[in-house]
Amino acid sequence: MKVTEHIKNAKKTLFSFEILPPLKGTSIESIYNSLDPLMEFNPPFIDVTYHREEYVYKKRKDGLLERRSVRKRPGTVGICAAIMNKYNVDTVPHIICGGFNQEETENALIDLDFLGVDNVLVLRGDPIKSETYFTPEEGGHSYASELLQQVDGMNKGIYLDEELKNSAPTDFCIGVAGYPEKHFEAPNMRSDIHFLKKKVEAGADYIVTQMFFDNQQYFDFVNLCRENDINIPIIPGLKPVSTNKQLTLLPQRFHLNMPNPLVDEVLKCKTNEQVRQVGVEWAIQQTKELIEFGAPCIHFYTMGKSDNVQKIVGTFS
Repeated sequence: MKVTEHIKNAKKTLFSFEILPPLKGTSIESIYNSLDPLMEFNPPFIDVTYHREEYVYKKRKDGLLERRSVRKRPGTVGICAAIMNKYNVDTVPHIICGGFNQEETENALIDLDFLGVDNVLVLRGDPIKSETYFTPEEGGHSYASELLQQVDGMNKGIYLDEELKNSAPTDFCIGVAGYPEKHFEAPNMRSDIHFLKKKVEAGADYIVTQMFFDNQQYFDFVNLCRENDINIPIIPGLKPVSTNKQLTLLPQRFHLNMPNPLVDEVLKCKTNEQVRQVGVEWAIQQTKELIEFGAPCIHFYTMGKSDNVQKIVGTFS
């Protein structure tokens, strides 16, 4: 079932979860162990992220450097199939620009369509560590909007091979990312909303926000979207703080602001277990306010750990 259908049919705010693929060489059981405690809440869908290949340079005997591809985490197709088979729940694979040309993207979408996957989240993806700026693959997409157009084209039966006859259209529900504090590369919020609207006009069906810790940012973001005729569902994304290190790691990696009261409480903690409890309590209050606001679904970034998310969602079950 499509994400938008889940939202339309729901009588109350839904809860969904996002997982990281396991590290290369790690069993699928690591995912099951993370998801098992969360399935009691009947999530309508599970997001599965994708992490592109990175590269290392090995010195050869002749003194030259050889670039070798390193895939630290497996792709999403097999993981989506495993989750759907085990839990009978819809999955949302993340489809990114980085690391793929258009033909590889098309082949991945065909595989997902054959598996019965109804939803995709379309993202540009981040630069790899060796890049200062995002660099697309040769023959790949530079922007999420271009990738979205390819997915939307396949939904209309348009494939890269223009000579295909009677090609079967896919029927993906397409999600895109939204940034309550604006994308870090955008010059201002007006520009960010402008390009978000372009994605909606190109076929996006719903929006999932970057994590935030101040609900007012989400409220303002939703209101700004509505003022600009962006009327598709906007799902807030939450990540409970769990370690002291995240006070610097999360703002640095995700370009977000953390409210003074939350930072003050974390700094009082002497152990990460205390930090974890502060994060749970903060996220419970966020969730309560978001439900009162009428958020259609609350999406939790689990980062491979689910005990704190289980406590948060369990408060409302």
